[in-house]
Amino acid sequence: MTAPRPPNALTIAGVDPSGGAGVLADVKAFSALGAYACAVIAALTAQNTREVTGIHAVPAGFVARQMDTLFADVRVDSVKIGMLGTAAITRAVADGLARWKPSPVVLDPVMVAKSGDALLAKEAVAMLRDALLPFATVITPNLPEAGVLLGERAPESVKEMYSACERLRRLLPDDGGRWVLLKGGHLSGPDALDLLHDGDRMIELPAKRIETGNTHGTGCTLSSAIAALLPQRATVPDAVREAKDYLTRAIAASSRLQVGSGHGPVHHFHALWGAGSPGAFTSSSAGGRG
Repeated sequence: MTAPRPPNALTIAGVDPSGGAGVLADVKAFSALGAYACAVIAALTAQNTREVTGIHAVPAGFVARQMDTLFADVRVDSVKIGMLGTAAITRAVADGLARWKPSPVVLDPVMVAKSGDALLAKEAVAMLRDALLPFATVITPNLPEAGVLLGERAPESVKEMYSACERLRRLLPDDGGRWVLLKGGHLSGPDALDLLHDGDRMIELPAKRIETGNTHGTGCTLSSAIAALLPQRATVPDAVREAKDYLTRAIAASSRLQVGSGHGPVHHFHALWGAGSPGAFTSSSAGGRG
C-alpha cells in the first residue's frame, strides 16, 4: 500500500537569523509534523534572541513574483502567513491569495517581537484587517494583537477574552468554516487558556503554564503547526488541539537547547532528537583532535 503524500505547506513570513521565529521556525514545525515546507520571504530581519536591530522589507512586487512562480508549479495544501511588515506587502499577499485561492490559510497577525520591537508598520494594520482577514481559515492573535485588531486595549481577563473572541470572529466572513484562536498566554496565573471560536462553538483549550524563558517564536510555531496539521486532520479543533500539544512539548523540552542569552527558542524537534542520539553534540565532543 502506498503511503499518503505529505501535504505541501507554505509559509509567507520574515526571516529570523537566530532560527527561533519566522520562516525558519515555520519550516522546522512543518517538517516535525509531516508536512513538506515551502516558503515565500516577505522580510529580512537583523535579529537575535534579545533584540531586533533592523528590518529590510522585500519589495512587494517580488513577494508577488515569489508567490506566482511557486503556485504555478507546486500544489499548495495549506498556507501560514506571519510577519509581513508593510501595507504594500500585505496587499501583495492578499492579491496573491485572491489569484490562487489556496485553502486552508492560517493567519498569525505578527505585530511585535518578544523583545518588544515592532514588526508591523502601523499603516499596515488596517490593510491586514481589511484585505487579508477575508482569506483566513484560522487567525491566531495573542491578546495584544487582538486589542490592535479591534482598536481597543488588550483583554485583561477570561471574561474579556470571550467578548474579544466573539468580536474578532465577526471580522471574518460569515460563510462558515472560519475560526479565531485567541491565545491567552499574556494573562497571569498557573494556567494558560486559549479560546477557539467559529461563531457558534466556543471551545476552551487550557494548558499548564511552563515556567521558562524559552518562548521566542511560540506564536510562529503554533500557527505553522496548525497549518501543517489542517490537511492531515478531520477538523479544525482536532488540528488545533494537536498543534497546541506539540508546542507545549516543544516548550517543555526547550532547555535541551542552548541558543542565545535572551528569549530562547522552543525545541521544534523534541520528538526526533532524543538525548544521547547518534551525533548529538556535547561540550566534551567539541574539543580539538586528540
